[in-house]
Amino acid sequence: MRPVALLICGALGKEVKTIVDEHGWDVDIYGVPAMHHFYPKKIVEAVQRRLEELSGRYQRVVVVYGDCGTAGALDPVLQRYGAVQLRGPHCYEMFAGKDFDRLAHEQPATFFLTDWLVRNFERAVIHGLGLDRYPDLKPVYFANYTNLLYLAQFANDALVTKAREIAQYLGLPLEVRFVGFGELETRLVELVEAA
Repeated sequence: MRPVALLICGALGKEVKTIVDEHGWDVDIYGVPAMHHFYPKKIVEAVQRRLEELSGRYQRVVVVYGDCGTAGALDPVLQRYGAVQLRGPHCYEMFAGKDFDRLAHEQPATFFLTDWLVRNFERAVIHGLGLDRYPDLKPVYFANYTNLLYLAQFANDALVTKAREIAQYLGLPLEVRFVGFGELETRLVELVEAA
């Protein structure tokens, strides 16, 4: 039986792989598609399917997800299979850390970006929300946002340029903050090294 498997959200693949490599962990990584965030029930179903596959093969399975809109529905699935999960509601909070609550309180109408969302904005937002087919929906979806905050994981000028294009498309002022891996790394280290 292998010691640890990480079951991760596809939107965190690059970050988790980098953390694993930097810490030299001997773990296996399995993914769940990031696009399931449009239908959080699919997150629960996909995580359950993966846990069924991994059950009995690992001493510990760490699920690298927040609640991500599942309204607690992941909790009984994780308990059933003895898996553990990173603390936090979603990756924005994990990346921003203790600043997230303050940011959300001070600027509640903020649209957040991560490296993954910048790289996949067209596929995840434009196609995912149907804005390519129904461009008139853009003001319906984004009318109440007042600013755009890019929580950057890696220093990457091309992604910052792309974030500026997204800001222009949305008609929102952009702020870029390099946050690195934030609490994602801290919380992951706690769970993996405890195994």
